[in-house]
Parts: sequence; structure tokens; C-alpha cells
Amino acid sequence: MTFPSTENLNVTAFEAMPSPRELHERIPLADEGAQFVAAARATLCRVLDRADPRLLVIVGPCSIHDPAAGLDYAKRLRALAAEVQDSLYLVMRVYFEKPRTVTGWKGFINDPHMDDSFHIEEGMERARRFLVDLAALGVPAATEALDPAAPQYLGDLIAWYAIGARTSESQTHREMASGLSAPVGFKNATDGNIGVAINAIRSARGPHTFLGITADGTQAIVRTRGNGYGHIVLRGGQSPNYDTAQVALTEQELARAGLKPNLVIDCAHANSLKKPELQPLVFRDCVHQIIEGNNSIVGMMLESNLVAGNQPIPEDKSRLTYGCSVTDPCIGWDTTAKLIRESAAALAPVLRARARPA
Repeated sequence: MTFPSTENLNVTAFEAMPSPRELHERIPLADEGAQFVAAARATLCRVLDRADPRLLVIVGPCSIHDPAAGLDYAKRLRALAAEVQDSLYLVMRVYFEKPRTVTGWKGFINDPHMDDSFHIEEGMERARRFLVDLAALGVPAATEALDPAAPQYLGDLIAWYAIGARTSESQTHREMASGLSAPVGFKNATDGNIGVAINAIRSARGPHTFLGITADGTQAIVRTRGNGYGHIVLRGGQSPNYDTAQVALTEQELARAGLKPNLVIDCAHANSLKKPELQPLVFRDCVHQIIEGNNSIVGMMLESNLVAGNQPIPEDKSRLTYGCSVTDPCIGWDTTAKLIRESAAALAPVLRARARPA
């Protein structure tokens, strides 16, 4: 008697993927690069511990789709970081995975050719090569942790992680965050709920046990010690939440949960009503809060690219505008550099005088 199949009914194919170890061997991180990534993480931990008074600024494209333009941006950012290093610590936003509400381009790892061909093995390899190049340049990288397998391929190259608004409530992502080797910012939910992010921080602080993969690509039971450097990222919700009142309310909720008052303000998304021209206004408002005595804002995020705005993905990829986002609209490089320089100058007299929170 032939019995009907009951598994993989909606799966059309399985394709081989190189193991994390194979990809590491193919694209190794040099000792100097590893030392740089470790030093960048240590700096971020000191910022969160208030041992380093500088303000963290995570700045860069909404998503990476052209590695050449991304490296162009990185070289400019490295020069700018050297100018403002006494006041600001700049980390490049390097997002390869894009969560979609319904449909859309899922990011460089998932679809590097932007044509629904989904060469994930190529996307992962090119993403790793880009991050190795970034470490060699001396530019720290920040990214969103979306696919639970990706950190095994790229985690040795990342200085800071975000858990997005759509996934902060996910048990899978809280467990993954507990084992990540870098500080993690949890975004408030898309409706503005900050309790989701606060609960995520608390969850990720503790040890977890879950299914994952090893460096050799085999399934394994993963046991983590917990990540003590989780913090909240305010990105707005049904309305912006970067203002003085919302920041104070967030401080109170963190205190009730027994958590450090560490806030990163995302100047894009709902805080700028997805209008890139409003990002500098949000950034300047937060700078003003710090000048007026705020001690909880430890960082800001900006969506920035070489060229302002965004563009649809054309069928003929040669028609893409160099250095312009294909996802959310960004501010341009000139606006970015001006904003960061003026903010560094304004903050210089006050950052070292910020009181260390109890």
C-alpha cells in the first residue's frame, strides 16, 4: 500500500548552502580586522556603561544594494569619524536583510541581483566580503539581526545589532540576541509600544537554549549565557516618540524594569514620518535634549546615503542612480556631514560633563 506524503508539501526545492566555516575560510577576517571589530564592540560597551562619554551615531544607507557605492560611503564616513571622534562615535549602518510588511525586495543577502532570482549563497558571500573590507578600512558595522542563521556567517564582523520593530516580540529573536557577541538595540513595536522592547531586553539578558546551527552547518542545541548589553531604540509608532516627554516616560519604564536608562533614538521611520528631510530636525532636537541635561540618550540613528531620496528598482539595473536608496528614502551625504559636524561641535562642551547615572 502506498501512503500519501505528509511533509514538505509546499517546498519546491532544497539547494545546498556552504557552511559558515566554509565561508569563513573562503573569506577570512584578518587578525587586524578581528582586533578592530573587538575594539569597536568594547567601545560601544563603554558608551553603554557610561565609561565613554561620546554619543553613538549609527549612520548609513537604509539598505546595501551596491557594494561599490557602500564602500564609497564607508570611506567618506571614516574621514568624517576622524574629524568628530572626540564627541561622536560613528558606526556605519550596513543592512543586508529587509523585513517586509507584505512583499518587496528582501535585501542583498536574499536577492543580490534584485530580480527575484534569490541567489542567497552569492548574497551571503558578497555580504561577508563587504564586511571584511569594512573592517580593513576601520569602519565599524551595525546591522539588523533578522535570519537566525545569518550571525553564524557574519557575526564575527558586526559591532552592533538591531532587532527590528516587527521582531522585538519574537521569542526566536530574543533567544538569538541572548547569544550575539555584540550589543543589541531592540526597537519599540510598530504601534509605538515600548513594553515589547523592554521585555525583549529583559529576556535577552538571561540564558536560553534553542535549536540553531554550528560553524559546520549542522543542527545543534545552542545554549547561551545572555547578553547584558541590550538597550531600547525609540523609532516612533503611531506618532513620534523622541520628544522630551516620551523620553522621560521611557526612562521611567526602564527604571521600573530594573534596566539601565540607555536610549538610542532612530531619527528615521515613524519619528520622521518617513520624510527624510525631517531626520535632521529629530537629530537636532535630541542634541538639544542632551545639552539641556538629558543623560539617557546614548545614541542616534540616521538613514543616509550618497544621494538623497530613494528610487524604484528598474528592470534594467544600469539605470539605477549611483548611491541612492532602493528602500526607504535617505538624507544625502552633504546633509549628513553638515549635521554630524555641527552636532559634534555643539555637544563637545557638555558630553564629558554628563553625570554617570546611578
